[in-house]
Amino acid sequence: MALKITVIGTGYLGATHAAAMAELGFEVLGLDVVPEKIELLSSGRVPMYEPGLEELLAKHVAGIEGSSGRLRFTTSWEEVGAFGDVHFVCVNTPQKHGEYACDMSYVDAAFASLAEVVREGALVVGKSTVPVGSAERLVGVLPEGVELAWNPEFLREGFAVQDTLHPDRIVVGVQDERAEKLMREVYAGPVGDGSPFVVTDFPTAELVKTSANSFLATKISFINAMAEVCEAAGGDVVKLAEAIGYDDRIGAKFLRAGIGFGGGCLPKDIRAFMARAGELGADQALTFLREIDSINMRRRGQMVEMAREALGGSTFLGRRVAVLGATFKPDSDDVRDSPALNVAGQIHLQGGQVTVYDPKGMDNARRLFPTLGYAESALEAVRGADVVLHLTEWREFRELDPAALAEVAASRVILDGRNALDSERWRTAGWTYRAMGRPRA
Repeated sequence: MALKITVIGTGYLGATHAAAMAELGFEVLGLDVVPEKIELLSSGRVPMYEPGLEELLAKHVAGIEGSSGRLRFTTSWEEVGAFGDVHFVCVNTPQKHGEYACDMSYVDAAFASLAEVVREGALVVGKSTVPVGSAERLVGVLPEGVELAWNPEFLREGFAVQDTLHPDRIVVGVQDERAEKLMREVYAGPVGDGSPFVVTDFPTAELVKTSANSFLATKISFINAMAEVCEAAGGDVVKLAEAIGYDDRIGAKFLRAGIGFGGGCLPKDIRAFMARAGELGADQALTFLREIDSINMRRRGQMVEMAREALGGSTFLGRRVAVLGATFKPDSDDVRDSPALNVAGQIHLQGGQVTVYDPKGMDNARRLFPTLGYAESALEAVRGADVVLHLTEWREFRELDPAALAEVAASRVILDGRNALDSERWRTAGWTYRAMGRPRA
């Protein structure tokens, strides 16, 4: 008999995972404690922007014409317990307020509620990013006869559907062969298509996600540190990145210098990793992550200073600043810990008249920073601006017509905080173009 799957928590991770499991042929039941979210998902819509996700939901949500009907949503724990053979826990683990450590309250609450209804013989699978040692503790919460596996997620916002259906690796932490067998059954499709299947113990599975994020953060901050050196020495960080990227040991990915990383995962995950290492007595092993975090946050302040310099070096008071980008990355509407919005907010607090435009993140940006100005297009954001800041590398911004923007800007000065624009194209249109870590032309 085919396995029946439940997904606990239907946020960004859970909604994507639930839709993907239905696409792989399973009957799926998603649970959330927020009724409005369940109502939205049951109509085939999602509370966030993720390319391809609504289309995938519409293909499988029960009650939608032409769908497979394999995917349903509920707020009932009893229904989840009676339905599921395999339960994926996909709830959030945010950073604790005022601390580096992550907040495990949502995970703990999910496990406690699930423990009251789960059937004997079922498998519970943790996907949330948690401190190492959490799985060993949580297995004790589950009733006898219910097993636990840990299966970290590696989703990239903007590519989440692809990453779930065609993962570059599947990692499962288990304690026995039955749990491994069930996980192989769940992921038989991707494994059959060539996705590596890595079996580990609990601690290793938990460490894989935080280690991967820490390595990625280190690579991004390394090239940003090199940009600082290039600025001091007169070098060109773009050419430097190109040259070292040809080295197979290093690789070219994530070597684009700019205003740094943000979002709901990377910053909080490396901080939680440091906090947990300290609890384990291994804090010295991760002291380098403090500098990684520091380099990353410093880039935002440096962009503010570049903008101040572009305006004459004294004050933002009364000056109009256009900000292209609000989300922390393109192909997402996520503005959590967004470097773009952080820079916009700093300039606004110092007296600048800031106008923001983003293709998908406007509503979320308005909720987070209601005092900033917002425009309905890049052209309107730039109208009357004394300086333009390109802070999120949306394709729409790369394809802008610099000549058209030049006609409405008060001053033709653009600062490329992502090193993603064609500098010659902008300069040919009469703009003064500056980017972090690159020589002035």
